[in-house]
Amino acid sequence: MGDLRSQIDSLTPAQKADLLDAVWESLETDAALTDAQRAELDRRIARHEQHPSDVISWEQVKATLSKKP
Repeated sequence: MGDLRSQIDSLTPAQKADLLDAVWESLETDAALTDAQRAELDRRIARHEQHPSDVISWEQVKATLSKKP
C-alpha cells in the first residue's frame, strides 16, 4: 500500500480527480443490485422527492449515535 500511496501522492490534482472517477465507476459496476435492492432505492428516492424537507441532518445522526453505549 505504501508504494501505491506514493504513486498517488505524485499525481497532479487533475490526475487524482480522474483516478477517483475511474475507481468510483469500477465500484458501481462491481456492486450489482438485486431487483429488491433497486426497488427499495427507487422507493426511497420517490419518498424523498415527495417530502424533501423530511430529513435528519448528519449532525443529528452523529449526536444520536454518540449517545448510544
